[in-house]
Amino acid sequence: MPLPFHLTVALFALLTVTLAACAQTPDAPGMNHATPALIKPKALQPGDTIMFVAPAGDLNRERTELAIKTLRDLGYEVRVPDDLYRKLSYLAGDDETRAAELMRAFTDPEVDAVFPGTGGYGVTRMLDLLDYDVIAENPKILIGFSDITALHIAIHQRTGLVTFHTPNPLWGLGSDNGLHPLAGKYFWRTLLASEYEDTETPGFAYDFTGYDDVEPVVKLTSGKATGRMIGGNLSLVAAMMGTPFEIETEGKILFLEDVGEAPYRVDRMLRQLESGGKLDNLAGAVMGYFTRRSRDDDPDEGEWTQDDIIRQYFEDRDYPVLMRVPVGHVRWNTTFPVGGLVEIDADAGTLKLLEDPVTLPDDNAPSVGR
Repeated sequence: MPLPFHLTVALFALLTVTLAACAQTPDAPGMNHATPALIKPKALQPGDTIMFVAPAGDLNRERTELAIKTLRDLGYEVRVPDDLYRKLSYLAGDDETRAAELMRAFTDPEVDAVFPGTGGYGVTRMLDLLDYDVIAENPKILIGFSDITALHIAIHQRTGLVTFHTPNPLWGLGSDNGLHPLAGKYFWRTLLASEYEDTETPGFAYDFTGYDDVEPVVKLTSGKATGRMIGGNLSLVAAMMGTPFEIETEGKILFLEDVGEAPYRVDRMLRQLESGGKLDNLAGAVMGYFTRRSRDDDPDEGEWTQDDIIRQYFEDRDYPVLMRVPVGHVRWNTTFPVGGLVEIDADAGTLKLLEDPVTLPDDNAPSVGR
């Protein structure tokens, strides 16, 4: 029996509203979210409390304890969860445990900075378990790289919080030789309150020269541009495509690095980004180190190198591109603020941070970017 006309109209209206709501849900895969207002965390100073967390792979106890000792010797309080060294296969515990630990670090009013011990695997498994509204209400320094890339992209894009792509504690502070001089210079230059207190102009210029083991940067295209930084590990950027946490690159300075990937895999991932439109409307690009695995692992991979692949995707772009910038799975891994405003000058081979990525502890201004 056909429905009465008024019921048919009502059902049709309800269906239309429901479909429209589904199409607009913020969790629709691949949908870009409205960019939130920029939030800068408070800069670090001795006496602040740093909490170690394990949101990805399990932590090496010896390296972790060395990193903790180093920080304590520098005057920081370090909080260590009782179960920090838990292990579940290649993860530091199940998804719920790792997500809850990270949220505790952000919500604890005594914690000033959050230090994931290492990368590895597993961050993408817990992104939908985090409360981004709560993180935005409790802005703090977050560091790390490699698998932590997923946290940087998700948190910055959902909250506006500036985070920091840095060496992980286990492979810098927790190394026998400590941080490489270049890595250490910009790790502390970017995070410490004392580095901003007596400067007349905001930000600073990066200087990658003067280190015997650091190669000169390479210009791929000419030009100068300004934009906010986004990016990190290419494998993670590619893995987040088609998800609610897909990287947003329009008008940004995209930086990428990777490790242990054969050229054909770098090719595949860059093709994925290109096909998704992520390379078309950049302000500029910074290609870090793509350290390769041995050819013995894959003798049929061909003659192209990672640099050859990068040239194929970037050397004809109409925006400035630098290659071999010291960021990545190398000892001289330079700290970049995710969300920081930078100027790239490809002809001069330079990068400049144009504003302070942190606020001073005694700053009367709110932590929202100025």
